Amino acid sequence: MTSDVQGRALAMLNRFAQADWPDRLKLRKPVEKLIYTGSRASFRAAAQRAGKTAKVARPADLDALFDLSLSDEQQMLVEMLEAFAGEVLRPLAHDADEQAVLPAALLNQAHELGLTHYAVSEAQGGMAGERTTLSNALIAEALGKGDLSLAAALLVPLSAANCIRRWGNAAQQARWLPAFVGDDPAPVMAIAVNEPTPLFDPHKLATRARKRGKHYVLSGEKSLVLRGLDASQLIVAAQATDGPALFIVEAGAKGLQRSSQPGMGLKAGGTARLRLNSVKVPLDARLAAEDFNYQSFLDYAGLAWCALAVGTAQAALDYVVPYCNERVAFGEPISHRQGVAFMVADMAVEIDAMRLMVWRACARAEQGLPFQREAYLARLLCSEKAMKIGTDAVQLLGGHGFTKEHPAERWYRDLRALAIMAGGLQL
Repeated sequence: MTSDVQGRALAMLNRFAQADWPDRLKLRKPVEKLIYTGSRASFRAAAQRAGKTAKVARPADLDALFDLSLSDEQQMLVEMLEAFAGEVLRPLAHDADEQAVLPAALLNQAHELGLTHYAVSEAQGGMAGERTTLSNALIAEALGKGDLSLAAALLVPLSAANCIRRWGNAAQQARWLPAFVGDDPAPVMAIAVNEPTPLFDPHKLATRARKRGKHYVLSGEKSLVLRGLDASQLIVAAQATDGPALFIVEAGAKGLQRSSQPGMGLKAGGTARLRLNSVKVPLDARLAAEDFNYQSFLDYAGLAWCALAVGTAQAALDYVVPYCNERVAFGEPISHRQGVAFMVADMAVEIDAMRLMVWRACARAEQGLPFQREAYLARLLCSEKAMKIGTDAVQLLGGHGFTKEHPAERWYRDLRALAIMAGGLQL
């Protein structure tokens, strides 16, 4: 396995070396160091499992601590992706929103970053380690600082890989996961949970899966499916006789209809509606991990959206602070006005609270502790405060906030999706 991980790391470096955009953004050295560090950590972990190195003893109660410090690898990952978000995502965001399309050049650049490696276990050639959930949250937050819609679209393959790694059995992992760490772009597997019903409750799925011989037959509708039109496979949540379940459905399956469903926000994400009219899927297309937990599946999805919202909210704060300091009214910067200063301060406090709650939930998930309560509280806080931060950003920019000349109105529209999206992504 060590040689396999080494080969994957070298393949990533080779693919990255052939790209020219990292030189323009001055990202080549940080990314090469990141890949090297990740592969080195994989070698070390593999050696420990083989008994070649002794395990360092740790205090018995250390795992119960909420550690706010990031590893060197995580810190490098954040710095590299924040630069990518600012230099690549942000300039593309306006046109991508206007045209409601995900730029093809961006997909190639994202592939060269190798993000899906952080969702695939070492056994399958990836670099998912002990702190995978938090690392994925950091990836989402960093990309969210560039643009929420583009970031969500780029995270679809990573989310699908996380879903299969976590909820698929050994045979399903061996079948599907290697494609996410190959030389070709990762397959697009869209996750479909939302349904077009008022006050949709993801625990009460109207989409049904009935077992018929060697197949399941799926019937129902799904809405707001990120990248639903360009997906080659779909991970569909449906109600089976023994409870909610996840099924991998081929995009070309008979009885499956897909149509565009543009919304107020997430336009670059290519949201779509699905209609499943007695779609047959094989029995082994149902993700069948022994410890499958539908509630945890929803919680991981909620945390993914929260992490994106934290990043976008931080971008909004970083944008309005210099604007308020430079915008002069009545002979002084508007930031000198208490009504403005208090609003900006509230934004900063709320963002820190959102980030801490997301990290806390991720920490408990990584420790194997129950995290439903923490994930629920994070989703509750982020859904409320992210929309308020988006509104305040528009308000602080005044008339400029209403125009497309500034990104605040786009952030406002995208952040409102947090309250309605169920599934779609997965940390």
